[in-house]
Amino acid sequence: MKTKVLLIEDSKSLAKLYQQYVKDEPYDFYHVETGEEAIRFIEREVPQLIILDLKLPDMPGETILDWLAEQQIPSSVIIATAHGSIDCAVSLLQKGAKDFLEKPIKAERLKTSINLHLQRTKLENLVEDIERKFDRNRFHGFIGSSLAMQGVYKIIDSVAPTSASVFIIGESGTGKEVCAEAIHKESKRRDKPFIAINCGAIPKDLMESEIFGHIKGAFTGATADRKGAATLADGGTLFLDELCEMELEMQKKLLRFLQTGTFSPLGASSERKVDVRIICATNRDPLQEVEDGRFREDLYYRVHVVPVEMPPLRERGNDIVTLAKHFLIQYAKEDGKQFSSISSDAESALKSYEWPGNVRQLQNIIRNIVVLNDERRLSITHLPSQFTARNSDSAAAKNYNSSAPSQNTLAESLNAPSSHPLPIHHQIKPMWQVEQEVIQQAIEYCDGNVLNAAVLLELSASTVYRKKQAWEANNDTKDDCMLK
Repeated sequence: MKTKVLLIEDSKSLAKLYQQYVKDEPYDFYHVETGEEAIRFIEREVPQLIILDLKLPDMPGETILDWLAEQQIPSSVIIATAHGSIDCAVSLLQKGAKDFLEKPIKAERLKTSINLHLQRTKLENLVEDIERKFDRNRFHGFIGSSLAMQGVYKIIDSVAPTSASVFIIGESGTGKEVCAEAIHKESKRRDKPFIAINCGAIPKDLMESEIFGHIKGAFTGATADRKGAATLADGGTLFLDELCEMELEMQKKLLRFLQTGTFSPLGASSERKVDVRIICATNRDPLQEVEDGRFREDLYYRVHVVPVEMPPLRERGNDIVTLAKHFLIQYAKEDGKQFSSISSDAESALKSYEWPGNVRQLQNIIRNIVVLNDERRLSITHLPSQFTARNSDSAAAKNYNSSAPSQNTLAESLNAPSSHPLPIHHQIKPMWQVEQEVIQQAIEYCDGNVLNAAVLLELSASTVYRKKQAWEANNDTKDDCMLK
């Protein structure tokens, strides 16, 4: 489909002249004479670029610009204006217009301006699409843009549309159920049920009934038929959390269900068939559980088709602070408290902590702070004792190391000359060169993948692309000068 450019101009003669200018260009050039016609056209099919005359017979061009902003129309706008209206055109640039052309518009000026803005729009859309896909800060129930989480998001994108079984592995509190729900919401089963069962929280004698259901009289207390999770999840997704907690005999029945899609409710004499996608999770090492005889090897290979490893919070870098701020603002709003920010020393303490309970532990700590305090900023004094003790130990060790040098260090300082030579000039690099080297090293480390490098550097992909293009253009210019 060709790119669309819309000219809003009440002069038919000028419109015909402009159409003649661009007749050989690779885009469709449309013309309307009034603001009302323009609005009807844009509502029908949104153009990539609009050339807008300021003085229209039925309304001023500024009204069209305001309407575009109110309707959030993504078209770029170039103002066409006479010499006396340049000041007005400049003010419209502040309201969202991208450029202005002074009448009478020459052929080359018109073509160059249109091509420039179409290329810029295409590049901006491409960068936005890339960032939405690969540099996401939020993804379903997840919050975080660390490299580790970007990897999880990509796996979910790939596996969700398929029917493959997924095995989520991760420590307690890393978000395994959130991952399972994200897979379900991204899949073709998103409109069907998502049923979650925690195998570690159900007594072993009730596990079969919970998953497959039972009929009336199947056991003492079974006073009515009861549908199990497999029936409730028919057409959708069944999530079995902490699968390694399941007894071996029940694992055998589960394996048969996974292989055939059929099961018999407890006490029933006939089988039933359902269409269910299985997602499993564990906080243990499943291979170790197989070696120790607590998990069936054949079941392991049946469910371990696509593994997803959830990173622990301590390996997610700045995501820790992002999550902490999210929970802080959320709970402050719920409880009517003032908290809105976190001090820098508290951020450092949060990032350096090991987080054995992961996101769930962070969530509970922030909840506790909001409940017991009412200030604008969360400081290090609000954090539990394990945080302040850790910082005190680190500071003490640092002070001890700095105030008590070793004998060798002391001897070296006594024998050292009274003044230190200044650093050699060529060892000091300008900041732009250091920045370029760091970004290039990150791109090389990521095998040329600029998106992954941007995540690693905690920069937006568009920033890295822009700097990379600027360096390459500069190198090309230098090469041209050398050739001349």
